[in-house]
Amino acid sequence: MSQAASRGVPTGATSESKGVTAPAVAGVRLEDVYIPIQDDLVKVQHILRSELHSDTPFVDDLLEHSWLMGGKRIRPVFLLLSGASCGEITPAHLQMAAALEMIHTATLVHDDILDEAETRRHQATTNATWGTKVSVLLGDYLFTHAFHIAALSGSAEALRMLAQASNRVCEGEMRQNAWQGKFDLTEKDYLRMITEKTAELCGVGCQIGAYLSGASLKRVDGFDSYGRNLGVAFQVIDDILDIVGTQDNVGKTLGTDLLNQKPTLPVIHSLENLDDETKAEFVVVLKNASSTTPDILPFLNQTRSIEYAREIAQQHARLATQFAESLESNAFSNSLSLLAQFVLDRTQ
Repeated sequence: MSQAASRGVPTGATSESKGVTAPAVAGVRLEDVYIPIQDDLVKVQHILRSELHSDTPFVDDLLEHSWLMGGKRIRPVFLLLSGASCGEITPAHLQMAAALEMIHTATLVHDDILDEAETRRHQATTNATWGTKVSVLLGDYLFTHAFHIAALSGSAEALRMLAQASNRVCEGEMRQNAWQGKFDLTEKDYLRMITEKTAELCGVGCQIGAYLSGASLKRVDGFDSYGRNLGVAFQVIDDILDIVGTQDNVGKTLGTDLLNQKPTLPVIHSLENLDDETKAEFVVVLKNASSTTPDILPFLNQTRSIEYAREIAQQHARLATQFAESLESNAFSNSLSLLAQFVLDRTQ
């Protein structure tokens, strides 16, 4: 059992009070999901806080901004819960969890440049505040420093896993940008891309957590699939929210997929199910730089593509739930089930 579980959560020490935003969706609160590994997550926060610091004031401001970009800390939670489900949480788990979160933050910085997004986590993006050049350098700093922290874990295999996953994330991002404006993509193409771009870090977090705790290779692969399924579900829902969400609730610039002509699952499904004439009309709308979300909704509604995308997200979340429920029942496996349920509730 991890130290967090044996000690419990100190009175008043919620995830939000420790610098982690833990929203509630329907009946599931992420704050409840985090309880078994709360103390360990606080230690990860301390590592991040100490590492995201510079004696140069300008650099320190940038690193402080990247710290504030941290929201739910989902990826470290994946790693810690998976590790605790298989054995003891060690310093290596904490260092790898911090490195994973730093890599994720780096991808957000670079994503905001590519999307020309103005807000994230209800605040101005690095790109909007300091410009492209500085943002590129900050993302590079976070990437490289993450591997320095990961190396402190002392596990060459865990470091290899993280490096390979980071490479796949970059490949997925390049693939998505190469597909910009191409509306003949298939659902299979899209799912492959988001598996690389988003689900990869979720999967490798679970994989590393279980590996560092001495789990069998078969069980490590099971945790990897669990994380990937939830990562796919999260990304599909994010793509839906980019269309039908509200900026106040989501906390970041919406409509960027349409603006940047990035095909997402609702659009792909709709195009695959419209008659040829209506499909041609829809493509014209999608390629029109002045089109807005209300312009595309009639097409998506005609094919019930938002509902279809939600069902795909639910399918992946259910697969994750099934794995979590196959584990020995304890506080950690229960939290893994709750995390999957959080995604399911978010799709309603």
